[in-house]
Amino acid sequence: VEADPRKVWRRFAEHYHLFRGTPTRAWLDHAFTTLFGLDERLSARNADACFDQISQCLAMPSFRPRALFERFRVEALATTESPLDDLRWHKMIRVSGWNGRVITAYRPDAVVDPQFDGFAENLRRFGEIADEDVGSFEGYLNAHRKRRAFFAEMGATSTDHGHPSAQTADLSRNETRALYAKVRHGEASPEDAEIFRAQMLTEMAAMSLEDGLVMQLHPGSLRNHNPLLHASFGRDIGADIPTATEYARALKPLLDRFGNARGFTFILFTLDETAYGRELAPLAGHYPCLRLGPPWWFFDSYEGMRRFREIVTETAGFYNTVGFNDDTRAFCSIPARHDVARRVDCGYLAELVATHRLDEDEAQEVALDLAYRLPKAAYKL
Repeated sequence: VEADPRKVWRRFAEHYHLFRGTPTRAWLDHAFTTLFGLDERLSARNADACFDQISQCLAMPSFRPRALFERFRVEALATTESPLDDLRWHKMIRVSGWNGRVITAYRPDAVVDPQFDGFAENLRRFGEIADEDVGSFEGYLNAHRKRRAFFAEMGATSTDHGHPSAQTADLSRNETRALYAKVRHGEASPEDAEIFRAQMLTEMAAMSLEDGLVMQLHPGSLRNHNPLLHASFGRDIGADIPTATEYARALKPLLDRFGNARGFTFILFTLDETAYGRELAPLAGHYPCLRLGPPWWFFDSYEGMRRFREIVTETAGFYNTVGFNDDTRAFCSIPARHDVARRVDCGYLAELVATHRLDEDEAQEVALDLAYRLPKAAYKL
């Protein structure tokens, strides 16, 4: 594997044409131009010159992460951490004297999904960290409550759940105890694992009513699709594939209990665009707790955002969505992500004005809501 940064960059530049038409190309071009001052399209011919200019920029104090955070005018940035995380980096930021708002979010997959790598050891550590006996289901739930409270102390306003499906359940307490015993002892079948994840979504909703944390669900990704690459490089290397996801029946057990509850916010995402018009928009238009998150992952793109507005708005309106919050791992792409979302939304709003479905002053207000006010309200920021 090539390790020399300049040689890697040259190879990237030689193949930059492969990104034509993709959102990645748009984000990179935006960052190259507005952030690093490149005035030519990247190519094999100018690869070294671009490398040198970007390197010079990154060596400047004004390109340190905190300086860019302030330059981008980011009001809040949330990371997601496992309940096993001690949040040491968040603590360091807090005591550093810097005023940037970087908060955490509670992502309990490692101790909620029996099929998660190292689940048994994760469960043991979970009880140890929370100082709870996770041998019982009640102790296990108390451990979650304690960790959620700690995350909230560290600024968390939300939880996040990455499940294979949107399935929820509402089992009796005796059924749940019996299921948890199988899970804890490593005796859970794939079907048991799915039911346990489903039950835990409902348990997390109950806790959100207690502590006020906003709940998010990101389902429908078939992870680690390429076993050779997974064995060689591990998880999260680009081998995750969207799958068809059902919501109306899957969410009903949870919504039967909490769909009309005051103070509960449940933000839904999808990798199955066919669900937007068929299930998600009608559900969000009906249940007070539900909000639709922006197009996610594969659909965080010009066309994906446009399709989202066209499919969702007539049924759910604008105000049952959360506007736009980006999900980038590339810090320098934050301005590009928001720029794309704002341009797409304004283009859609302009069409509504041109076809006399919205007045211009209303469109201006909605544009500000989608870009700023809705996400700030939805995530209690």
